[in-house]
Amino acid sequence: MDREEKNRTESGAQKRPVHRKRRRTDGSTPRKTEQVRKRRKSGRQGERMSAKKRQQKRTRFNVVSSLILVAAVCVFVFSLYQLVTMLIPYYSGGKIYDEIKNIAITADEDGSGFKVDFDALMKENSDTVAWIRFDEPSIISYPVVKSSDNVEYLTKTFTANDNKLGAIFMDMRNSSDFSDRNTFIYGHHLNVGGEMFSELLKYESESFCKENPNFYIYTPDGKVRTYTIFSAGVVKDTADNYKIQYATDAEYEEYLRLCQDSSNYTVDVELNAQSQIVSLSTCTNIRDDERFLVQGVLTATD
Repeated sequence: MDREEKNRTESGAQKRPVHRKRRRTDGSTPRKTEQVRKRRKSGRQGERMSAKKRQQKRTRFNVVSSLILVAAVCVFVFSLYQLVTMLIPYYSGGKIYDEIKNIAITADEDGSGFKVDFDALMKENSDTVAWIRFDEPSIISYPVVKSSDNVEYLTKTFTANDNKLGAIFMDMRNSSDFSDRNTFIYGHHLNVGGEMFSELLKYESESFCKENPNFYIYTPDGKVRTYTIFSAGVVKDTADNYKIQYATDAEYEEYLRLCQDSSNYTVDVELNAQSQIVSLSTCTNIRDDERFLVQGVLTATD
């Protein structure tokens, strides 16, 4: 090969094209572009998955919140129903006794001149035996009834309507004319409203008793009996304080001493074998087997 041919050969070799990786206008190679595309696609898929998860979480949260709200509303409605159901008897029972007072009681504005129309009461209920009244607590001002048992008026009002207020009633074993040595009268202690014998528990306080020592019993014969409280305290429902018959004077005097000893405080009032007393009994609403007993001795009859 001569020199000229050799030079042409070398020159052709130099001009031989060199294969290089194609580049995109942005300077990236196809492989790199594919990788970027995949990463972007993966990123978009990740974002969609994250958004989907967030949406699912929000949906679950909304469902749980809705369930909690519905449950709370149900509890509220049920509680409101129970409250209304509980309060209605107190309200309706209170109205009954207000109406009874309107038809049977007359008194001056200051409370003096208190009179009871027993004819009107008898028309409403032939079981009427008396009316009991306190100066304070003044809410205790009710007709007293007596039936053939000590159960009926636990759940019936004076007008014989079924109601948890019940009525103030005399023990079935007692004489209706208050001629017994000891006459028992019962009434409910209510958690709402303060009606019936609820506020009898104010006599737990000695100072309250000293300020309001008396209560009054009005009877169909026109008499007004004044009783002075000599004992007030909590006793068991099976205690001898509920003894109603006494074989001898000595046994009765022993009973009176028992009642005085059971009292929260000592009251200076005379008691003897000739004393006639009235015992007012109600629940304590603390223990089922306990009662609060307030006892007064007859000190005047008008």
